Amino acid sequence: MNRMILANLVHRPIRALISIVAVAVEVTLILLIVGIMLGMVNDNTKRQQGIGADIMVQPPGASLFMGVSGAPVSIKVADKLRQLPHVVAVAPVVAQLSTAGNVQVVDGIDLKSFEAMGGPFRYLDGGQFQGPYDMIIDDLEAASKHRKVGDTVETLNHEFRIVGVVEHGRGAREFLPIETLQELIGAKGRASIFYVKVDNPNNVDGVVQEIKSVPGMQQYGVHSLKEYISLMTSAGIPGLTTVIRVVIGIAMIIGFIVIFQAMYAAVMERTREIGILKSLGAGKLYIVNVILRETLLIAIGGIILGIAISYAARTGLRARFQTLPVLITGGWLVRATIIAIVGSLLGATYPALKAAQKDPIDALAYE
Repeated sequence: MNRMILANLVHRPIRALISIVAVAVEVTLILLIVGIMLGMVNDNTKRQQGIGADIMVQPPGASLFMGVSGAPVSIKVADKLRQLPHVVAVAPVVAQLSTAGNVQVVDGIDLKSFEAMGGPFRYLDGGQFQGPYDMIIDDLEAASKHRKVGDTVETLNHEFRIVGVVEHGRGAREFLPIETLQELIGAKGRASIFYVKVDNPNNVDGVVQEIKSVPGMQQYGVHSLKEYISLMTSAGIPGLTTVIRVVIGIAMIIGFIVIFQAMYAAVMERTREIGILKSLGAGKLYIVNVILRETLLIAIGGIILGIAISYAARTGLRARFQTLPVLITGGWLVRATIIAIVGSLLGATYPALKAAQKDPIDALAYE
């Protein structure tokens, strides 16, 4: 039977290749789109960890995604936080979305308090802010946009001079003096988020409760870093799970339609062959088995090709867009494989059943 199945595929190489490519597109669509979404979430989480804070304090109703909520609260909240027991440093930050070139978050920081979180920046070139319209960028931003110290860039409708390139992994990819960003967005004396450093990791939960009990801060979003990481998942981010399901649904429809069309056409073309098999004693189960096993072989070929294309595309994206992370996990490799196999077999089920129901006499007489 296996030799016959292989012979069928070789006899119609174009159709087999199209079917394999369709399954590969299905797998690639799942792995790349989901990989980009999860990669961005994972990258954002790692960069928040890299700041070195133990607690994040956000205004009421603020989004977990930095830069979405603007700068809605007074920077004087930092003074209240510094007075709490076990708090050793507080860094107010203004996070603002920038659409210059690509969408990303720009952080307005007070350099001294920000570096108190996780230590001084590691400068790969240049140094600290020298004036109000200076900018510090990370090395990935510099490499992806071919920027260097001394270059002038436009962000938020204003020109800035790059004075430092730092190692990536600490918050945003572009940093401005906090007073400058406050002025540019019309939020003087206000901040988006407050990072808090405590004297001992064992005191984090206690400080979180202390912050929540400060008069006027009961509705603030106060998260320990551990809690923040647990929230930044596909299940914890509103809408992300829905988007992933839509992507999977579209991918399954693509695979189902192409496999259905290919196997249905193959059954119609093999009417005489099926008649010969049935006249030689092949039962309905045997015919169904032949069609489904041929489909399974196509699906496996498509899965292998799709995984190879996904990894090649990830490598290409990394080379072209160094700030765009693509996370392909073992779990999603397994999910994409199962989805492709199930979609392919569902697409072949009706053609297989139709082939099994053919009358051998009518099939042998078919022209």
